[in-house]
Amino acid sequence: MISTIDGLRSRLAEARAAAPEGARVALISTIGALHDGHIDLVHRAREVAEIVVVSVFVNPLRFVNQTEFAAYPRTLDDDERLLESLGVDVVFAPETTELLPDGSATTKVSAGDLGLRYEGRARPFYFDGLLTVEAKLLNLVKPDVVVYGERDPQRVFLVRRMVRDLFFDVEVATVETVRGDDGLPVSTRVGMLEDRDLAAAGLLPVALDAAASNADRGVDACIAAAQSALMGEPRIRLEYLSVVDPTSFLPVDEGHQGQALALIAASVAGHRFIDNAPIYIS
Repeated sequence: MISTIDGLRSRLAEARAAAPEGARVALISTIGALHDGHIDLVHRAREVAEIVVVSVFVNPLRFVNQTEFAAYPRTLDDDERLLESLGVDVVFAPETTELLPDGSATTKVSAGDLGLRYEGRARPFYFDGLLTVEAKLLNLVKPDVVVYGERDPQRVFLVRRMVRDLFFDVEVATVETVRGDDGLPVSTRVGMLEDRDLAAAGLLPVALDAAASNADRGVDACIAAAQSALMGEPRIRLEYLSVVDPTSFLPVDEGHQGQALALIAASVAGHRFIDNAPIYIS
């Protein structure tokens, strides 16, 4: 495991020199506490590249406050063992001061107005912090492809736009959301819920299924059906429920026809969950 930028550059140079000519490099950026979803990312990275790099960095710019940042689980030893077992070539786990020597005063990438919608509305400037560190990692690793999960489509959309706007020479690949038997996306938060709260959280993918099932009746019917699936469950605190155009990530209007994406975010027992589902409005 490498913790310095100089060490990362040296290890990458060694890996590239040892690889066949034309070998591709894939990057997966994480904030640690790795789970089955991350395993699928590594498998996908191995499919598209010969050298796999994983960063483990709890980015303070992504958290609302210092308390939330401090509370995020750190499982670095377990993460390292998992990544070694998967044959990851380079694991980069820097201290905060290595990537952000000036702390929050660092030069930042702005996500613009879209960064203040949906996830950004609940967590202002979260995406500015996320994109800032993603840009640093892309600049340091210079991968041919970067791999993300589809559980956070707003992140993927904004990264794709950043790559385009800032002329990063990198391909953005995605992996389908890994779900448990309850239909929820696999995450560290799921394992922290008690049974009753877990059952309540399980209504979130049910709501998305309801939206998809009513897509032939228009946007308003999609949203109404999803809301109805959540009614009567006091443990769920809904933050947003929206249907967006995947090409712009802006809300669709009532006359929209074609591909769309249903988004949902809610808190259960103090733990926050996001999910999404592609739908086709006819």
